Amino acid sequence: MAKPRLVYDDDCGFCTWCAAVARRFGEVEPVGFASLSPDQKARLPEGWRNSAHLLTDDAVYSAGAAIQGVLVRTSLVFVALFWLLEKVPGYDRLRERLYRWGADHRDWWGKIVSRDAL
Repeated sequence: MAKPRLVYDDDCGFCTWCAAVARRFGEVEPVGFASLSPDQKARLPEGWRNSAHLLTDDAVYSAGAAIQGVLVRTSLVFVALFWLLEKVPGYDRLRERLYRWGADHRDWWGKIVSRDAL
């Protein structure tokens, strides 16, 4: 099985920083939008540039689900946390709303942490 691929906006310093952290602590291989292969692009949903994605051998996770998938690959603490959160009604909707808020404020986050190249 290949390492899951974290697909991210490599024009965004904050996104690039997040991808570097995911690579360092998790079992993922970051792939910037500019480096996607035609096969990888074909697996992504319409409007794929609007969020991050996690490509596994048999699935594609987008936005908040992608970030959750990356986090559970970094620590058993996240495995337990998300196992509990998934039992809470409405958690999926909240996760996606939080992801969208964070993504919509990438410029602000980039003032706190940023990385130019992976």
